[in-house]
Amino acid sequence: MAVKVPLWHHYLQAIRSREVSRVQDFQLAEDVLLTVLERVHTLDPRFLVDYSHHLEAFQFALRSSEDPLDMQVPLQVDASALLIEEQGPSELGDGPMLCRLGIPWGATGLESWMTGDVFSASSEGGTKCCGYIEPSKVLCVLKDLLVAAIVHCKHHGLIAPGSLSATSLQEEQLHLSLLVSSGWRKIRFNIVPTLRRKCGVPGLDGTWLTPGFPEGTLQRVVSHGVDLVPAGAQHWRACTGYLLTRLLGELGVFRGHRLDSLSLLDRVNHEHWRDGGRQPGLSFNHLKTALLWACALFPAPEDWAELQGAVYRVLVVLLSCLASRTLPPFLYVGRDLLQGGGLDLNAIYQHAEGFARQPEAALRIHATHLGRSAPPRVGHGIKALLQLPASDPAYWTTAYFDVLLDKFQVFTIKDENRVAAMQSIFRKTRVLDSVDG
Repeated sequence: MAVKVPLWHHYLQAIRSREVSRVQDFQLAEDVLLTVLERVHTLDPRFLVDYSHHLEAFQFALRSSEDPLDMQVPLQVDASALLIEEQGPSELGDGPMLCRLGIPWGATGLESWMTGDVFSASSEGGTKCCGYIEPSKVLCVLKDLLVAAIVHCKHHGLIAPGSLSATSLQEEQLHLSLLVSSGWRKIRFNIVPTLRRKCGVPGLDGTWLTPGFPEGTLQRVVSHGVDLVPAGAQHWRACTGYLLTRLLGELGVFRGHRLDSLSLLDRVNHEHWRDGGRQPGLSFNHLKTALLWACALFPAPEDWAELQGAVYRVLVVLLSCLASRTLPPFLYVGRDLLQGGGLDLNAIYQHAEGFARQPEAALRIHATHLGRSAPPRVGHGIKALLQLPASDPAYWTTAYFDVLLDKFQVFTIKDENRVAAMQSIFRKTRVLDSVDG
């Protein structure tokens, strides 16, 4: 007699069945792109080729969404020889600071970066810099190189006809977009010129989060440096995308369902909350950030031993962030990843809360799986409880999120200290819950 697979695991099996093909699709598309970038490097050695994209392939396999992927093009320049001039808070991306890349007076070994195609001389007297490497100029040079490289590769049969579209290169963005065909799938890559800086970056601080990761992981990952990417015509910004992908890879050493929870929520987000990707909404990076916070807030192995409970650990963090309209970056302080992207946070919250209350309907792979849904796990009066960390950051603790897990009927921890801490927070919130419930 066949063993009946629980609904949550049935849904996960459907996602996992696509992982191998997605890795293969990524690798085929990557081969096309690397062939072009190798030609770019031949034409201009200032632009390097990064061959270490195994983590990106691993991350792509976890996803159901088809959001663009970043492909970094490292700059051949000694970052330690440059002067990093901080300009103030960034309005874009996940970095807290804007900066300019200055070339000091009398610098040697930087002559190739002092040519007019990428360099602007300083008009201010008495400065430490003779001028600056301008991101807008770097992007313009890289765009021309990509066009020339694509023409060369097509003419010499190095890439298959129709495997790459450069029409989107005309877009005015802080990156260069290329659409690469991989079998039946088309993958969009954002080509980003990048300078990796290994010295300290203001605002980068994750040392207190270490309980959720193997010992020394955060310090080791951060020691690789932070990428500086274009943030405007003159300014660069710090970007932690590479570091977060490395942290995501570190989660693979754990037993449990950490990565499975991310894959499952990304599938639900793509298929149901974003209507198959046709509607705007949360990105994979939003969900990845929620998972990393959940891993920090729930470091115990038993929190991730059961699939449904693992998903809810990420979900309660995400719900709290949506209710308070604030998703802090994992490694930087003072930023909000939910702002600036034109997201309808009210609509996204309704989708996420609806799934948390009655997840079964979203876990049906096709119509033959339709059946009776379980009753709602919690009433509609939970939003006020979810908003507490916005008014008092002291609630951003494991005990608070344990209360949320208990409200959704997925708190199964037996540790007496955890239970006592949860009950203490619960007593503080009971009056609020009774008013709004």
